[in-house]
Amino acid sequence: MPTTPPCPVCKSAFAYPTGQSLMCPECGHEWNPEEVAAEEAGPVVKDANGNILQDGDDVVMAKDLAVKGAPKALKAGTKVKNIKLVNGDHNIDCRIDGFGRMALKSEFVKKV
Repeated sequence: MPTTPPCPVCKSAFAYPTGQSLMCPECGHEWNPEEVAAEEAGPVVKDANGNILQDGDDVVMAKDLAVKGAPKALKAGTKVKNIKLVNGDHNIDCRIDGFGRMALKSEFVKKV
């Protein structure tokens, strides 16, 4: 007998299938387990070429970017090591030698 996952709202173990979705008899919440699994997996972040990025990847800048408050721009080809993916508009947190901590958009980098 297949086991059903607990309700994501009230954590009840008594969920039952209703066709494509599951239903909780205690709180009345109905959900699709595939959608819940996709949300828990997190966002998929892609670089300028469409490659999927992950935490710890090394990337290079795809184009020159002006940095607000810095005397010089980030040049295309600048290597960025050990990126961290975050939620938000600028979805990469990293440290760039000579600049320090930065937040970048994934559309301006290429995976190495």
